[in-house]
Amino acid sequence: MPPVHTPLILYVPGLLPKPEPSLHKDALFRCLIAGVERQAPAVAASLRETGRSFDIVAWTYDFYRRHRDIGLDRDAIEVVITRAGATEADIVEAASPTRRVLRSLYRAGNLFPFLIPHLANERIQLHLRDLRRYSADRNGIAEHVREMLKVPLRAARASGRKILLIGHSMGSVIAYDSLWQLTHESRGDVEIDLFLTMGSPLGQNYVRRHILGRDRRGAARYPAGIRRWVNLTAVGDMTAIDPRLARDFAEMTELGLVPAIEDIEVFNYFRLNGELNVHAEYGYLVNDVTARVVADWWRAQAG
Repeated sequence: MPPVHTPLILYVPGLLPKPEPSLHKDALFRCLIAGVERQAPAVAASLRETGRSFDIVAWTYDFYRRHRDIGLDRDAIEVVITRAGATEADIVEAASPTRRVLRSLYRAGNLFPFLIPHLANERIQLHLRDLRRYSADRNGIAEHVREMLKVPLRAARASGRKILLIGHSMGSVIAYDSLWQLTHESRGDVEIDLFLTMGSPLGQNYVRRHILGRDRRGAARYPAGIRRWVNLTAVGDMTAIDPRLARDFAEMTELGLVPAIEDIEVFNYFRLNGELNVHAEYGYLVNDVTARVVADWWRAQAG
């Protein structure tokens, strides 16, 4: 077991099947460590030495009843952890005219939902199907997934551990909903020192119409106990089509529920089979901006 006061970095992945938990956790941690190593070698060494400072909420198997073969990603992971950053080719491709046009179309769908069936490709349709399943809590799956996160959050708080909660993509929605429940339903005294969202759809109109607390007013509408919120969005990320969470959740800062929400743009240079995937979790975790945010937090909490 980790020492009682060892800070905890807890990661919540997004939609789609993920590799078997131990393999997935190892791959994610290697990406994070690779990024931190370039920015703060001493912090990387400390993270390694503490052992179980990093953990994941492996909810996707219960949702999909299958794992993804880690072999499909292994070579791409090995490549991305050796790269120091995005190349000029990555940057040009991420911000290409084609991606900008497609992003504009998705934004139009965000404003006018009746357009979505005409704009969404097969992958987006699958994401929408899974998002609707979660939002409807079919067979109690959403509540089950949130409980998988709330258990380690309560345990960390009870043992006095500081918490950095990372939510990638749909994982940021699950994290937000779980924190809302802990605030308003469970009355759980859980504090999040840093809430780090990556490629988050929380700015989407559909998502904000279905997150917990949406029908409340004032402070009852939002989770509490978040000491800092940083939101990272990769250039060209089609999931985070509205990356300005500081605007979308401005009332949280006005009510004093969080000091500020920091929206930061990054370049995600993960490539799978040669194709740039700016939404990939491995690319977000290895990113230098992510590394600096994590390293600064770790130094402050771990001394």
